[in-house]
Amino acid sequence: MNVELEEPNVAGRLGRRTTLLMAIGCGVTVANLHYVQPLLPQIARDLHVAEGGVAHIPALPQVGYALGLLLIAPLGDMVERRGLVIVMLAAVIVSLVGMAVAPTLGLLALASFLLGVTTITPQLLLPFAAHLAPPGERGRVVGAVQGGLLIGVLLSRTVSGLVGHYLGWRAMYGIAAGLTILLLAVLRRALPSDKSDTGLTYPRLIGSLWEMVRAEPALRQACLFGSATFGVFLAFWSTLAFHLAEPPFRYGSEIVGLFGLVGVVGVLAASWVGKLADRSDSRSTAVLGLVLMLASFFELWIGSHRLWGIVAGVLLLDLGMQMTHVSNQARIYALRPDARNRLNTIYMVSCCVGAGVGSILGGFAWSRWGWGGVCAVCGLQLAVPLLVFARGLIRRTEGESAPEGVLPEPG
Repeated sequence: MNVELEEPNVAGRLGRRTTLLMAIGCGVTVANLHYVQPLLPQIARDLHVAEGGVAHIPALPQVGYALGLLLIAPLGDMVERRGLVIVMLAAVIVSLVGMAVAPTLGLLALASFLLGVTTITPQLLLPFAAHLAPPGERGRVVGAVQGGLLIGVLLSRTVSGLVGHYLGWRAMYGIAAGLTILLLAVLRRALPSDKSDTGLTYPRLIGSLWEMVRAEPALRQACLFGSATFGVFLAFWSTLAFHLAEPPFRYGSEIVGLFGLVGVVGVLAASWVGKLADRSDSRSTAVLGLVLMLASFFELWIGSHRLWGIVAGVLLLDLGMQMTHVSNQARIYALRPDARNRLNTIYMVSCCVGAGVGSILGGFAWSRWGWGGVCAVCGLQLAVPLLVFARGLIRRTEGESAPEGVLPEPG
């Protein structure tokens, strides 16, 4: 039965089973964006092209993902949410089959791009979960679903590497299509029907994104925090393999890949961070996460030649990222209950932009100054939002202490 619900009537509609299924759905679908990276040498051999000829393939799903976030994800505020999730999963299945059977590099590139465009299900499920969760448990629920997404990112490369080694790269996408078919069937039965009708046309819906950026200072701050967080995260992981390949480590790619499993601490931390955001000020929790990430790069610098130093830095980095990211999401979802998909779109697009910029800066820093340069550039990226936050805090303090009739300059 289709029932249109307002925010006050939502509480209690999201049980632990549905939360778990949403987390699994996020993990299974987000993994599609990362399977290709360990498979590139096999793809090049199979399609009879040089390895340099497939080097651009991993970027195509990311570009498509950003486009899908911008143009499709906001529809969650306009149409029936469960139906949108099912339609997008069906489109993912078609794209995965296209990847599995692509006979040429050009068709593989097209399927890879379309896979990114359609693989926005995690960014539909996260606002959906926040909508269904009781207000006092929203941070916990978002943290749990976000934990599923993180597992998918962490395990995708390991799984695709193993499947590709034993069964071939095409088998990985065939298996992924089968898993998505199963996921579609399960979520179709498990997710509640819930329509959000804003009364907006599609052009007006997309146009409202900029209006929200202008009207919501908390959203702008979350975007600043998120872009810096994703930027340093990508800068770190895109250069770690180079650092670990040098003395004294001399690790190969198979060992470097295991460092991703250290990030499981983020999965364990995500739900705890969500509960912390429910009980305290989510902005303060996000700032604490930035501070932990800044501390992680200090540790990665001073412990750069010791295995335990790298491991400790990874643990701090992942914990800090989860604190900032989950707190940001809990914070923005509370701003406008009828616009959570659009709020999430704005936030995630800013994160994608930050990730792209951070990856470029990380590569530039490594080529010029080595590992110390990477740590320094990442530290500077994190210092920017912290300094902006401190400046705003000082101005608010001055405003509260100013005599009546004397106002501080706007900041």
